[in-house]
Amino acid sequence: MNHVAPVEISYDNMRFLITHNPTNDTMHKFTEELKNYGVTTLVRVCDATYDKTLVEKSGIRVLDLPYNDGAPPPDEIVDNWLDLLKNKFREEPGSCVAVHCVAGLGRKRRGAFNTKQLLFLEHYRPKMRARSRSRFRDSTVHCCIQ
Repeated sequence: MNHVAPVEISYDNMRFLITHNPTNDTMHKFTEELKNYGVTTLVRVCDATYDKTLVEKSGIRVLDLPYNDGAPPPDEIVDNWLDLLKNKFREEPGSCVAVHCVAGLGRKRRGAFNTKQLLFLEHYRPKMRARSRSRFRDSTVHCCIQ
């Protein structure tokens, strides 16, 4: 099976790898690819289509944060994602987190985001913790990792 090469995105001390959705049959090649990028955590945002123990045996943690295809993520998923990133990059600066959905890299094409997803991104505001609320009271914060 042919698949599109993964895309690596870096920002400050954070690295992300956007990958295709593997199958049990392609798992050996998939885990080797993850290791080549230094991935230590893989996040599935879709229903499971493969046995995650095959990935975990290679020392890569698999975290399931599924939500409906074509929909924006629910608050609980966003909170879990931000907690993961905050802890992960504090403990392992420069490490790499891989993420995939069923459609994978096809989402990077023009027009791939639907209206619901675009509205979610446009209106997203992070939840402010009590200690930082006053510092950001008058600012417009669109997206951040707290």
